[in-house]
Amino acid sequence: MTCDEADILLHALIDGELDAGHAREVENHVAACKRCTADLKAYREMKAAVTTADVRFTAPSHLRQRIEAAIPRSRGTSRRSLLAGFAMGSVVSAIAATGLVAIVLRDDDERRIASEVVSAHLRSLQAGHLTDVLSTDQHTVKPWFNGRLDVSPPVIDLTALGFTLIGGRLDYIDGRAIGAVVYKRRAHVINLFVAQTPNATHSAARTEDIQGFNIRRWRDHGLSLWAVSDLNADELAEFSEKFEKAMQANGNG
Repeated sequence: MTCDEADILLHALIDGELDAGHAREVENHVAACKRCTADLKAYREMKAAVTTADVRFTAPSHLRQRIEAAIPRSRGTSRRSLLAGFAMGSVVSAIAATGLVAIVLRDDDERRIASEVVSAHLRSLQAGHLTDVLSTDQHTVKPWFNGRLDVSPPVIDLTALGFTLIGGRLDYIDGRAIGAVVYKRRAHVINLFVAQTPNATHSAARTEDIQGFNIRRWRDHGLSLWAVSDLNADELAEFSEKFEKAMQANGNG
């Protein structure tokens, strides 16, 4: 394990998010590395300082008064209108509950997959796990996927645009094999996970932070794409924009 790889995993080690094998690898590296030992000590002190600091914010009492004042006062209601209101409310509640359940299930599924994407990214950073095919040539990387997946991911050389193609590998997200195309921006690894989806509609890219990593996800040409990295959000957005533009120019990669 290198110091760059260990640095990425130190926060997960402190938060107890690594499995036993990965935790042991990081701890073994830290035990033999003065720099990472110092970094781990600093991160633990920072966490302790934040935990003990009084950062809780209590809403002022006048806020409650303003909210109560903004709520319309109830007026006298006849029994007929009361029953009609309950009946209508039951119908609206049933419709809302059905929609709410669907939204909650969809959101839970998206969060679970996003979490799996981050876990796959972390696994890839372990020594010897980053690539199955190591090449900066897109004409070597893309054919490597042929026959290994139902649909080969688009592989685009963005080196001239500041994102170096490193290679590719097979990975597993949501219980199925998918392609991962690997790029680098300076010392930062970008894993681009690509999976086929029955939903052919285009969805705009959006970024979220999960476990300290940025994930940029979008859907295009019947593919779901997740770019994940410790790169800052602006540069990861730049990556996805250049990839999308090149993908369109190349006829879907």
